Amino acid sequence: MKKALVILFLFATLGSVWGQESPYFVTYDHHLEEPGNLEIEIYTTSGIPRSGQVAYVAPYMEIEYGMTGRWTSELYLEGQGTVGDSAVFTGWRLENRFRPLKREHWINPVLYLEYERTSEASRIQKEIVGGGPDVSSPNSDLQATKNHELEMKLILSGTMHGWNIAGNFITEKNLSESEGFEFGYAFGVARPLASLASGNSCRFCRENFLAGIEVYGGLGSTEDGFSPHNTVHYLAPVVSWQISDNGSVRFSPSFALTHEGSPVLFRFGYSYEVRGLGNKLARLFGGRR
Repeated sequence: MKKALVILFLFATLGSVWGQESPYFVTYDHHLEEPGNLEIEIYTTSGIPRSGQVAYVAPYMEIEYGMTGRWTSELYLEGQGTVGDSAVFTGWRLENRFRPLKREHWINPVLYLEYERTSEASRIQKEIVGGGPDVSSPNSDLQATKNHELEMKLILSGTMHGWNIAGNFITEKNLSESEGFEFGYAFGVARPLASLASGNSCRFCRENFLAGIEVYGGLGSTEDGFSPHNTVHYLAPVVSWQISDNGSVRFSPSFALTHEGSPVLFRFGYSYEVRGLGNKLARLFGGRR
């Protein structure tokens, strides 16, 4: 009986740890937003230039809402500022993620569908498909080209013994140009630094940290024969820190594995969750009838 209680406690603790913000910046796992919860996230992607490039900072905001227990929807607003050039608003994205299976399995599929209305100046690199973004041309040239794109992902993810393992296969189609399909991938592994809560009320306790690594990049397109030649690939350690009951921060330096794109990307993010917003709104407007 005691052993059974210990096992249940371990699983409950691991579940609460993985209830905090995922450490990944590019890879998606199978965890969705809780129904009725709203999460506001602010991120930046900063590119360190190589010869012939210039440094830039690409901030973006995510507004995420748990529609149901198996459906999460997000709105992205993004921009970009390049040293010695200009700062521009590069567009918006609307993302939806669906879990077809109700219960937790050792591998959990998630279907991802996103519509993008962005310019060629977009550099947030939330995903990388084809050969990656243009980081050399001036914003005046890139901002003039607007894209309507449809992006789809197959997300496969599971958590075992405290470790999360997630893989994403990405397909993107530019609806505004007669182009083929572009492809990309992301793969990540992460775990909490401690699987058991310490019992102390502190923010620097190990159970408040998730750490891991992710690798992501482009896989070419149908126009180049699905070839990864001249594509961008990154290897990135990732860390997430739960700084409060509702807030967390993430950081990741990404290192290029190829000579395309920026040699180093620095990513930083902060997220704040408003829990039970849907219930509060329902009570508010329901009481006015």
